[in-house]
Parts: sequence; C-alpha cells; structure tokens
Amino acid sequence: MTNQWNAAQYDAKHAFVYEKAKGLVELLAPQAGERILDLGCGTGALTAEIAERGVEVLGVDRSEEMISQARRKFPALKFEAVDARELRFNAEFDAVFSNAVLHWIPQAKQVISGVAHALKPGGRFVAEFGGKGNIQRLVEGFHRSFSALGMREPDGVSPWFYPSVGEYADLLERHGLEVREASLFDRPTTLEEGERGLENWIRLFRQTFLEKMGEENAQRWIREVERQCRVELFKNGSWELDYRRLRIAAWIA
Repeated sequence: MTNQWNAAQYDAKHAFVYEKAKGLVELLAPQAGERILDLGCGTGALTAEIAERGVEVLGVDRSEEMISQARRKFPALKFEAVDARELRFNAEFDAVFSNAVLHWIPQAKQVISGVAHALKPGGRFVAEFGGKGNIQRLVEGFHRSFSALGMREPDGVSPWFYPSVGEYADLLERHGLEVREASLFDRPTTLEEGERGLENWIRLFRQTFLEKMGEENAQRWIREVERQCRVELFKNGSWELDYRRLRIAAWIA
C-alpha cells in the first residue's frame, strides 16, 4: 500500500476516480445533522459533496499530501491524516463512506473492524472499490511485458485486493455488519490525455513499483506495456481500462 501520492496530478489527470462515484453519494443518502466519516478521502472532492447535504463530515486519508491538498481546496472542512487500518473511533459516526480506496488495503479485516467500531448502533457503511477481475487485462499486460523484455518482476506487481461479492460480504458479516446491497459490475474507464493516459496512470498508481525498477527500466517497461495492451485497451485515441467495481451497503446492528 503506497503512502506517496502526487495530489496535484491526481486532481489534474485522474478526476474520474471521484467523478464516476456520484451515484455512490446517492446510495449513502446523507441526512442533515448526521456525522459521517469519509474513509480515504483523497483531495476531498466527495467529502465536500457530502458536506453540502448538511452533515458534519470528517475526511481521513493516509497520505499527508492528499490531506494537505484537501485542506487547501476546502478550508472549511475537517481533514486528518489517518491510516484506514488503524481507526480509533468508537461509535462516533452515523455512516462511514469510502470510494476507490479499499482495493489498496489487503488487510481488509483490520479496516472493517475499525469501521464497525466507528459506527453508532444502526449506522451504515457504504463503499465502492475495485472488485474481482478489476484491470485484469492490464495486469496480464504487465506480466507479458516483463517476459518480453527478459526483466525480473519487482515484488508487488499486483498489490491490490480485489474481492468477490461473497468474499467481502462474509468479512463484513463476521464483524457484525448486515449486507443489504452488494453488486459487482463492469465500468470501462477512459483515461485522460489520449496517448499519454496509460503512462500517467502507471506513474501515479504504481509509483513505488517504478521506483524499484529505476527510471531507465521503467521507461522501457512502460513502452512495452503500451505495446502489449494496445489491441485490447486503446480505443478511439484513448486508453480504456477494464475496471470492475464492487459496491456495498451494510448496516451495523
């Protein structure tokens, strides 16, 4: 799980991360007067949208850079640097909300335990993140590229946690959360900046991975990934990744 994020690049070139989650806020259905935790808030775009519903919202993220950017953008809102695996709240929130974060954290039990403790009785957990099969074609292209170049894969080529509906629902129920809505669906996602889109994506979301390779090897590898994936993932002048999302709504007893 990376702790280093380029917050400015995230906002400038990867706005789809939060723009495609508008429907998730509707599922959350914030009610005036509620207290809500935005878990993995990034640069605060959805935190601000939730706050507009008349609720008190706290945005937390492990990345200090993301939190700094969120505070600059939304100075009236509350943000804290907090690791999702180390939540220390006790029955403080009517709801916990999370978008495009939990697939970065393989330690799902720790996260869910913290969420369950953070919720008031009757509180809800609404989340969306990468689900089973997410970016499978891209990851296969990563592996083919290493083979084609005769390069050894650094540790962590696939650091993500992409559970099935059943796997994640079971984890939630073991922590006292009743799953009322759960769906896994395809969401093909077009990257910004045309030809440069895939390199931008790799450099933001696999930054620590590239650092292990060194810049010269990283450049060679990125070009090979583009070549390997072009037939399947380059469409009408832009890169389109094979995203699959898991959307969950669960209530605590």
